[in-house]
Amino acid sequence: MYNLPQHKAKDEADIKAFMARYPFAFLSGCDANGHPVATQVPVFFEERNGKQYLSGHIMKGNDHHKAFAQNHNVLAVFTGHHTYVSGTWYTNPHSPSTWNYMSVHAKGVIRFLGDEELIAALRKISLHFEGNNPASTTVYDNIPPEYIKRVMGMIIVFEIEITHIDSVFKLSQDRDERSYDNIIVQLRKQDESGQVIADEMEKRKGLVFSK
Repeated sequence: MYNLPQHKAKDEADIKAFMARYPFAFLSGCDANGHPVATQVPVFFEERNGKQYLSGHIMKGNDHHKAFAQNHNVLAVFTGHHTYVSGTWYTNPHSPSTWNYMSVHAKGVIRFLGDEELIAALRKISLHFEGNNPASTTVYDNIPPEYIKRVMGMIIVFEIEITHIDSVFKLSQDRDERSYDNIIVQLRKQDESGQVIADEMEKRKGLVFSK
């Protein structure tokens, strides 16, 4: 992750909101022999007793389950919209183009839990992603028991205690104000990703060019 101060999120609430908005995280690690593994899973962020955790579930017995059981150090990468930024949009058009994006990296230690914790996690996570609607047919307690019994043997719940969070919100903070404004104008003409990045830049302009 690029370690440039102007691209760091300074508000912890901003980082938490980003993780909640983009919960389908890229979870990576290495097995006992140093071979890399990765998977993408939805994760649930929470704070308990002054510590931060991510929880979710994965299939049992596959390569990443085995690797995470051998090496408990993991990295969860949260990524959102991203977009190309043309150098022709700057006040000096003879400049390299770049890419604007937002990303949060959460390092931590993973552990796998038992069946009772799996049930509790499935209840909590399914309710959360269903907008806390207990009447939803996909909430754990409303799913047919025979289906639950079949699936329970195929998955395992994990919990990651977060040890470090880093961020890059690269949104043209290093450009002059005129260039910054024109980048927003040009991104408004692009697809959904460009428009989302334009919104984020607009929202943060006061902080970038504060007197």
